Amino acid sequence: MQYISKYFPNLTDEQKSQFERMMEFYHQKNQNLNLISRKDIDNLELHHILHSLSIAKIIQFEPGTKVLDVGTGGGFPGIPLAVLFPECRFTLVDSIRKKVNAVGEAVEYLQLGNVRTKWTRVEDLQGKFDFVVSRAVTRLDVFRGWVLPLINKKGNNSLENGILYLKGGDIREEVSSIGVTTHFMALNKHFSETFFTEKGIVYIPA
Repeated sequence: MQYISKYFPNLTDEQKSQFERMMEFYHQKNQNLNLISRKDIDNLELHHILHSLSIAKIIQFEPGTKVLDVGTGGGFPGIPLAVLFPECRFTLVDSIRKKVNAVGEAVEYLQLGNVRTKWTRVEDLQGKFDFVVSRAVTRLDVFRGWVLPLINKKGNNSLENGILYLKGGDIREEVSSIGVTTHFMALNKHFSETFFTEKGIVYIPA
């Protein structure tokens, strides 16, 4: 837990335990189901858990905030964020059933009562959410088209409701194709590790 403790020093004992068990779960599960690239499993804490938690450097979700994680894959960024914000409600969706089933096992293993999982395409999803989070599942313009109808127009957070999209590399062309106001928050302002050098969060208000 060297990275999590370094950047999030005020965790409760329960949260520390959950993050430790989270790492145990993924190391065990990944032997049979490739939730994370086998080449990258040794970087689980830095590349996946801490990367997910980087959203918390941009916004501290208020209690009761409803967050949708689209294309959650192995449960990122949704599961780490659900541990960090236990008073918020998280919905994790993916179109691949075996991944959703595995994420459901993780939720049960970590006893996360604030998380529900759903096997569906986001285009078929019903409901309203305050924020949609994701880790670069497709082009930004396509993604925005998928999720915009699912976002509540009014909220009570420091940021206006919208999309928080974890993205790396040069995004100028993608951002320009959207045609709406976007904000790019560089993560190397918050984290010193080289992994974050070209990583950032694209925020698109609803």
